[in-house]
Amino acid sequence: MNCPPCPQLLESSIVIWSWKLTALTGAVVLTGGALSAAALDKTVAINIDGQTTSATSFAGTVGDLLQGQGIAVGPRDVVIPSIDSPVADGSTVQVQYARKVTLLVDGAPTEFYTTATTLDSALQTAALHGLGGADFSVSRSVGIGREGLTVDVRTPKTITLTVADGKSEKITTTADTVAELLGEQGVGMNVGDRIKPALRTALDDDLEVTLTRVETTTKTVTESVRYDVIKTKSKKLFTGQTKVTTTGKNGTAKVTYEYVSINGGEASKKALKRVVIVAPVSARVTVGTKAGSASGGGISLARAAMWDRIAKCESGGNWHINSGNGYYGGLQFANASWRANGGTDFAARADLASRAEQITVANRYYAKAGLAPWGCRHAA
Repeated sequence: MNCPPCPQLLESSIVIWSWKLTALTGAVVLTGGALSAAALDKTVAINIDGQTTSATSFAGTVGDLLQGQGIAVGPRDVVIPSIDSPVADGSTVQVQYARKVTLLVDGAPTEFYTTATTLDSALQTAALHGLGGADFSVSRSVGIGREGLTVDVRTPKTITLTVADGKSEKITTTADTVAELLGEQGVGMNVGDRIKPALRTALDDDLEVTLTRVETTTKTVTESVRYDVIKTKSKKLFTGQTKVTTTGKNGTAKVTYEYVSINGGEASKKALKRVVIVAPVSARVTVGTKAGSASGGGISLARAAMWDRIAKCESGGNWHINSGNGYYGGLQFANASWRANGGTDFAARADLASRAEQITVANRYYAKAGLAPWGCRHAA
């Protein structure tokens, strides 16, 4: 066509050129996008409490990286570099989780947070004071998990321990109770021993602990059971006269005693059980109430103190003794002498008469012969 450029050809050429330009532009854009994506993709090492893993991420900051990996951190946790720092390809991100440590120091709680993973490291970083020589309920090398750790801690205490002999000893210990202290010191207790304060008492500084040794034994012995004297009043006898109608006899009993010795000292004695084997026979004595006096002489207590001294020598002061040697009563009258001096005014034998009656007869005899009849006249 030999015409100057006509509008139809010009329009067609423009359309073709626009298409080629658009295709070329698209190709350039796609190529640039591929280059940008490659530049944003990074490989990063993530170290969590010493354990390292590798991750690939388009994240721009450390915070975005951790969030994309599902790793949550709290305000006490340590992140290196900080969560606002940009992420570079080949870099390492460290996460140290904070752990709660509770120390029950002698029962009182002390709490702190640490990123250390062992108790020993945590104690060093916490710089706690007053735990020198303390006893921990777990090894200091024990690990601390994410859930934290609770530890019983006993600090040293000075205790005064006194055992049996009265000697006191100052002891430094981390024992928790009195019972643990005794076990630590190798001090045993026997049944009946006394401990003050009680075994369960918690130890405090300057506490005084005293162990008293108590030895208890029992023994059964045979003993005499003293007879009773039953007195009956009678108007058939003069006042001051007595008459033994039934001679008393002692019985026997089995008695069990408990002996308690404190710290090896002299034992105290207490009766636990008494069983009568032979019952005692009560003495029966008739006591006169009749006015007047026997044989007109009545009771004479002259020289009573002297007769008491002689009786102590003659019979041990037992006015009713009958030893079977032919002499009776406190002043040891022979039956013939007793009758010869009016003793039957009171009783058949001297041992059956009262002290006052025996002294009365002795005064009658004394009026005749002085002290010559008595072997213990020197006691007068």
